[in-house]
Amino acid sequence: MPSFRPSLPRAFALLVVLSLAAGLAGCGTGTGATTAPSAATPTVSGAWVRPPIGADRPAAAYLTITNPGREADALVAVTSPMAMTCEIHETSMDSSGMAGMHPIQRLEIPAGGVVKLEPGGYHVMLMEPKELTIGSTVELTLEFEHAGRVTVQAEVREG
Repeated sequence: MPSFRPSLPRAFALLVVLSLAAGLAGCGTGTGATTAPSAATPTVSGAWVRPPIGADRPAAAYLTITNPGREADALVAVTSPMAMTCEIHETSMDSSGMAGMHPIQRLEIPAGGVVKLEPGGYHVMLMEPKELTIGSTVELTLEFEHAGRVTVQAEVREG
């Protein structure tokens, strides 16, 4: 049975591609910046986290997602090393006018559109968060249905 041996040019090209990918993956991001690999990947700006209002309470994350692509996408999950779990939430009013929030499975991001996660609207709940100090940053990894993962640094601040 013949063994597979890549030609020297192919092996070199593969090495270059892997080196570039590793270099891009290691690039640092500023507060609220993204590690978006292409123009069609949603970008995230203005990311920040409000610390919990008391012991055993969740923290909340807010940010703006811009989808420059020609196709709609959806935010389907968020993770953070600073929380046991993260949930995408929506604030809504019931028929009696009472506001409440509840988890949603996905947040639609329209093609060429912008969706703001802000107090009183969509937001991310960081459940069972680790201790968060004002001025520190929290890593959030947002998973999109089509674009994949985008990691951002969110500043912890009062709000």
